[in-house]
Amino acid sequence: MGALSVGPGATRRLHGARVALVLSCVASLLGCGDGAGGEGSIDYSGPTAGWSQVGGNLAGQRFSPLTQIHRGNVANLEEAWRFESGDVTETTSLQVTPILVGEDLILCTPRNQVVSLDAESGEEQWRFDAKPDLTGIYNPLCRGVAHARIEGEAGVACRSRIYLGTLDARLIALDAETGVPCKGFGVDGEVNLLEGIGETRDGEYYMTSPPTVVAGRVVTGAWVTDGQRVDAPGGVVRGWDAVTGELVWAWDPVPEERDPVSAADVAGGAEYTRGTANAWSLLSADEERGLVFLPMGNAAPDHYGGQRGGLGAFASSVVALDARTGERRWNFQTVHHDVWDYDVASQPVLYTLPDSSDRKGVPALAQATKMGHIFLLDRLTGLPLFPVEERPVPSGNVTGERIAPTQPFPTSPPPLHPHSLPDEEVWGLTPIDRAECRRLVASLRNEGIFTPPSPQGSIVFPGLGGGVNWGALSVDEDRGRLVVNSMRNPFIVQVVPREEAGDLSGTDLVGAQPQEGTPYVVIRAPLLSSWGLPCTPPPWGLLTSIDLATGEIEWQRPLGNLRELAPAFGEYFEWGTPNQGGPIQTAGGLVFIAATMDRTFRAFDAETGEELWSRLLPTSGHATPMTYRVRPEGRQFVVIAAGGHFPLGSPPDDALIAYALPEEATASR
Repeated sequence: MGALSVGPGATRRLHGARVALVLSCVASLLGCGDGAGGEGSIDYSGPTAGWSQVGGNLAGQRFSPLTQIHRGNVANLEEAWRFESGDVTETTSLQVTPILVGEDLILCTPRNQVVSLDAESGEEQWRFDAKPDLTGIYNPLCRGVAHARIEGEAGVACRSRIYLGTLDARLIALDAETGVPCKGFGVDGEVNLLEGIGETRDGEYYMTSPPTVVAGRVVTGAWVTDGQRVDAPGGVVRGWDAVTGELVWAWDPVPEERDPVSAADVAGGAEYTRGTANAWSLLSADEERGLVFLPMGNAAPDHYGGQRGGLGAFASSVVALDARTGERRWNFQTVHHDVWDYDVASQPVLYTLPDSSDRKGVPALAQATKMGHIFLLDRLTGLPLFPVEERPVPSGNVTGERIAPTQPFPTSPPPLHPHSLPDEEVWGLTPIDRAECRRLVASLRNEGIFTPPSPQGSIVFPGLGGGVNWGALSVDEDRGRLVVNSMRNPFIVQVVPREEAGDLSGTDLVGAQPQEGTPYVVIRAPLLSSWGLPCTPPPWGLLTSIDLATGEIEWQRPLGNLRELAPAFGEYFEWGTPNQGGPIQTAGGLVFIAATMDRTFRAFDAETGEELWSRLLPTSGHATPMTYRVRPEGRQFVVIAAGGHFPLGSPPDDALIAYALPEEATASR
């Protein structure tokens, strides 16, 4: 299916794509290769490039300058190799993006094994097993590792280091060449991240995202399990010496009127403030300016803030810290007093405003959110590059709660998600389930985006997963293009007095969050008919391109089909699916993405959004791909992890698959 909507820049770009195609055909007539991608089509004059961070680089741009695979030959991509670690269970999710270190791919498995592969053959070279305690871990996963080179004499072990955050809250440093722990880091190569955190329960505090190494510091956040209790472990962010593992600084995210707990305080026996917002997703960094950027989650608990006492000051925000000292430089809040679980799940992505902008050269930051909003900010000040309006939102009716009267809305780019679900748009595949959905929606509070949780049940649309989640977005600075995937899957959230919660055990509203220490239990469930279909119209997943200079949408198309949901005919319904994972762009004019529930890996034309190539995976690829080319005479590889997603219901697997152009084509120059 083609684009859903076309912005003002699309005609110019479509014309450019046609011109490029004509030029490609002319080149093929002159002996420069087959523009359609046949044998001998590879241009060996192109660059080599790696993928040094899970987000591609410290800025999180998910962009590669590689051109060997391009619009004209991507249709010929084939599987080059496949690696299976053996680390898979019924509840694991392989969501990893490997990184390239020299000529080696380094990745982590869902249960914290770190594996080094030969980047061109996929053959295993070494493996380290962190052997974490998985007690209480509902869905084991690891999205990647970090790498840094340490100053020192040649030949000294651990000059090239891999850093892993574990599911039992340890930070481990490994020699990138051997996988052996770096003995001089912490105690025998590891640091205990629970120091100063205080009392924790099984599976309540751990790392799923890699740390970030910047300005000689290894910066760590952590996952804190949602919705459990008011006094949950705090969301302190810490900077560790990259060589020794010594704690250098700690940023305790408390409001300005409270004294934060410092690293020195913890050394003296203190504990970090409990219940504060945490940073569980990918961080990004500006090495030149010594800044690290944090996507902040919620203060505890998620859906009732009547007892937070100001601890949500930095919740659902982007925060910039001095990476050397931990001093806060600025913060920008995307949601005030968040009671929707609209934590900032996406990595902040750094870029420079393109030459086509009237503010060209300004260091910028793009922050995607679960609301489907994208905030474009000045990276040095946190001020919006386009106006942000504080607009009135619905008030609350839960005793003891105080809902913020306004919320920030970016005026550009436009929202990627509808702000309301009017009665006339309630959907069903047949008149029967549509009528059922209309009855359900009519029984709930439904006043558009930021309808607060309520005793009768509220429609939270966008849903708890977004909008945009941890897959984040991709930025091509040269072309001034942002590409992002999003989904449209509403939830029902009901606030129930604790003394009445037992009466709901037999209802369809399952998934209670205890919220201990508050007067309420919260019940959450997706807004579905009894047929298991959404009550909202398709598309349920989208891929969108945005012009960074103007903030306008260039193209937008459904992402995914119903193959897995309706096997007999679903592949013909390009209605989009819920998606987890993100896109990448290349200088070859391509967007690569899996992420969908239909177990398909796809390549799109970055100019037009046209789908150019796809392959079925063994299971859904809920990860972000990466690409690299290690030698001038070698092939460009595109790699995706296909491991399913236990919470989404995608079957587990542990396949890491590399695609490349046919080897016989690369043999001729």
